[in-house]
Amino acid sequence: MTDHARLDAKLAFLEALYAGAGTPGERAATGSALERLRERRATLERLDPPVEYRFTFQDLWSRQLFVALLRRYDLQPFRYYRQRQTTVMVKVTRMFLDDILWPEYLALQHELVSQLDTLAKDIIEATIFRDTTDAKEIPALPSNGQT
Repeated sequence: MTDHARLDAKLAFLEALYAGAGTPGERAATGSALERLRERRATLERLDPPVEYRFTFQDLWSRQLFVALLRRYDLQPFRYYRQRQTTVMVKVTRMFLDDILWPEYLALQHELVSQLDTLAKDIIEATIFRDTTDAKEIPALPSNGQT
């Protein structure tokens, strides 16, 4: 596991711990640990400077998920003037992108698509028609050119 991966795993653990901390003392201790990890991450970023990357997404949900994930890690998504809304730019280290950000995005994206597919199917079955199976396949197209 790389330094970035270990650091981010600790960061995620501490964020979860901080969110569930019951006493002010627990919250203060967790907050201090989070700050130390962020400082360590900044040190690692000096060794592996951030590079500008461009991502293009096919749908709104994927883009929103990616932008939310960037902001979760205190990364600033942006878009240049005249770039399409499907484009997201970010400056991030290669190591962080490869080891943490992109694998986490792919896992979350897979889960999001699965949830949205189930939801859409349920809505269609409940409001339009219960049978949502695929169209029947027939042997060949008619020879008269009609489809």
